[in-house]
Amino acid sequence: MNKVGPLARRCRRITDAAWFSTLAFVLILANAAVLGLETYAGFKARYDAQLTVVEDVFLAAFAAETVLRALSHADRPRAYFRDPWNVFDLGVLLLAGLPFAQQNATALRLLRLARVLRAARFLPQLRVIIVAVGKSLPGTVSFLLVGTLLLYVYAMVGWVFFADDDPQHYGSIGRAALTLFLLMTLDGLGDAVRGGLEISRWSIVYFASYVLLASFVLVNLLIGVVIQSLEEAHRAEARRERPAADTDAERLRDRIATARAALDDLEEGLAELERETAGGRQERPRVRA
Repeated sequence: MNKVGPLARRCRRITDAAWFSTLAFVLILANAAVLGLETYAGFKARYDAQLTVVEDVFLAAFAAETVLRALSHADRPRAYFRDPWNVFDLGVLLLAGLPFAQQNATALRLLRLARVLRAARFLPQLRVIIVAVGKSLPGTVSFLLVGTLLLYVYAMVGWVFFADDDPQHYGSIGRAALTLFLLMTLDGLGDAVRGGLEISRWSIVYFASYVLLASFVLVNLLIGVVIQSLEEAHRAEARRERPAADTDAERLRDRIATARAALDDLEEGLAELERETAGGRQERPRVRA
């Protein structure tokens, strides 16, 4: 344990340094650029051997980064796995080494593409957005269920009233649902309303109520879910950064306490030296007498 502690502290100093994060981010961007170049068949055919070497260099660099981050948590391994980005990095690295990934070109490309997603680790705002998307999933599922129910009801009503006169858009439940789904974005709403008015003047109630519920109420509800998730993600990011600040403050307090203890020892030593010096001065006259 005594050997693990200093090793973890040394690796932590490296991984916490600004240059380390900058270097890792630059490597991710370079890897993304190389992946883009490989999509050009002529370039890949001409420099295939060089691209393979470059990919091996990237893989070695990312493996070294992952090992350093793991070693920086050697004195507290559980903390390493509490960070989802650490688990993601480790998973991508391990999966890339499995035989099925090496033999499957599509899986290997997807894993290499996943490494590009690691750029979010070094961009706090992007990290907040990704966390917000994850937190908004339960609310989004509820939104989709309500939206599907609303779409189904209005599609059935549209089929009942408009199927005979407009079979191209309402001839079946599927066509009616597709038409209404496109109308949810208000695209082609004017043409749909004009076509409905040619069938019946009461169709305006149908389209007005649908647009009100689907395009305004539901969309605003979804926006509210996303905004709430963004606020929760911001608070989670603040809590994530606070332990690091608390740790730095604790280290500073420990150093101050150590310095104060050293000063106290120094003052006691000086006081003892003064007392010994004063005692020696008082004894000298008695010797002469």
